[in-house]
Amino acid sequence: MILRCTLLVFYAISALGRYENINMKLDWWETAVFYQIYVRSFMDSDGDGVGDINGITSRVQYLKDLGVDAMILSPVFKSPMYDFGFDVTDYYNIHHEYGTTEDLENLVKKAEELHMKVILDFVPNHTSNDSDWFVKSSQKDEYYSDWYVWEDGHLDVNGLRRPPNNWLSFFGKSAWTYVPSRDQFYLHQFGDSEPDLNYRNPVLVEEIKTLMKYWLEKGVAGLRLSSVNYLVEADKDLYGGHYPDELTTGKRGVESENYNYLEHIYTKDQDENYDMVSQFREAFDSITIRDNVTRVLMTEACTSVKKAVKYYGEGVHSGAQIPLNFALTKDLGKESDARDIKYAVDRWLTYKPLKKPANWVTGTQDKSRVASRFRPELVDAFNMLLLLLPGIAITYMGEELGMVNGFVPWSETRDPLACGTDDPVNFIEVTRDPIRTPFQWTNGKNAGFSDADKTWLPVAEGYEHNNVANEKAAARSHYQVYRSLTGLRARPAFRLGRYESLALNNDIFAFKRWYNDDAYVVVMNVGKVYQVVNLTAFDLIFGQLEVEVSSVLSSRTYGDTVQANYLDLAADEALVVRMQV
Repeated sequence: MILRCTLLVFYAISALGRYENINMKLDWWETAVFYQIYVRSFMDSDGDGVGDINGITSRVQYLKDLGVDAMILSPVFKSPMYDFGFDVTDYYNIHHEYGTTEDLENLVKKAEELHMKVILDFVPNHTSNDSDWFVKSSQKDEYYSDWYVWEDGHLDVNGLRRPPNNWLSFFGKSAWTYVPSRDQFYLHQFGDSEPDLNYRNPVLVEEIKTLMKYWLEKGVAGLRLSSVNYLVEADKDLYGGHYPDELTTGKRGVESENYNYLEHIYTKDQDENYDMVSQFREAFDSITIRDNVTRVLMTEACTSVKKAVKYYGEGVHSGAQIPLNFALTKDLGKESDARDIKYAVDRWLTYKPLKKPANWVTGTQDKSRVASRFRPELVDAFNMLLLLLPGIAITYMGEELGMVNGFVPWSETRDPLACGTDDPVNFIEVTRDPIRTPFQWTNGKNAGFSDADKTWLPVAEGYEHNNVANEKAAARSHYQVYRSLTGLRARPAFRLGRYESLALNNDIFAFKRWYNDDAYVVVMNVGKVYQVVNLTAFDLIFGQLEVEVSSVLSSRTYGDTVQANYLDLAADEALVVRMQV
């Protein structure tokens, strides 16, 4: 009898574990669709060829109709625009090309009316060298003197002034630049116009927290912190008072001034970065507690999975709610197959803390678009991954349309990373401009982005057919698929349900989402040949399945039925099917 009762308790606990989310109340962000906007290229409201905040406000209804819950704006703070907003001169004011603080407040108000939220991209690692902070620091102002990372150089055997060590900038060449007024070098892990802030200075840390609170109190629902794994460098006091050289990678064919020439063991991924994010989270929570509306902290760190998931926080120390997951952008490419997709997806789900929501990113302002990184025929498949995997979805603008990379010739290249190569041929290997070309609204002038005679970057080819107006009017389009998917993800199976995945063969990736008796399979052929698969490889998937969503080129449409044990898939075909109850 005791054994029987014990078994009953065991099965009861197992059942509770299986359906642990049934009564869970989810916060607004935990299953949200975020839409990342490169402000300069989304919508121009004043005809100067540059996108702006009022342009976004005029298109908020588009985002609402698409199924978006919150928008993430690329940096909009005052800047000389050498690095297009990632070099900030004044965090308290909006850059004039983008509008005013009042314009941003109006956008927040408009979004709130439609039950949407606004997130700002915040750059905490560095400022512009035109910043008042840096100017005063370079003059050894008593208050600002230690706000940046300064270090003495040395004279070589020929009497020439040399940087403190061999550290390299992400943009190439030395990460140190000399300033005569201080007779010292400042550190810049990115462009030489972007001096690194000194996060070992507690006064600077408190100022950054104050800035964050300022914008959160203005009504923005959160901040996306760029390059957080670069905030803190090695403590030079542990190395005799001097920053040590970094070791070389030994990679063949990599020039000595290329960032990949060194192992960056002293300049990124320091453990102190996690403590800084924890401190930032405390600042966020101090605003949240006032009105019980969660302010979301996102962290962007190009690093390993193990290091990225640590930004969730550990133990009693909270971290970011959303440490951005770049598995679908960083780990997959044109040669990836179904096994690679399963590995990339399941790896993040395995490493992240069990009770924390996952998040998925298919594109950013720095990464080639899905249609160009893979191929246009797989756009719908990747949007199915993004929107139907468990957790949070983050779409880069235009991916819902299947936009492709534009072509930006050397003569019109604006990206400082590309311009810094001084190479009118090979710049194409690093330039990010093709991903930042204007958003395609119509087949009219400048794709409906601007009335200007010339836009800041040229519009991508193919906009005449690949635009919002055309895709909204079409019976089948990437836009229509995307909207169907955002509608589908509101169902309990996708909001609360369990997950299981299979690589049915090298070309077919599939995953099951289910909640109680409501079960779905998302299946995609990422290969270039016809395949027949058996979905009964999943437990309790059998008989006839009903098509909920199909990719644009699929011969199936909503309501069609297919056989679970014999499903034929054309090359690049992707389906969402549901078990018939």
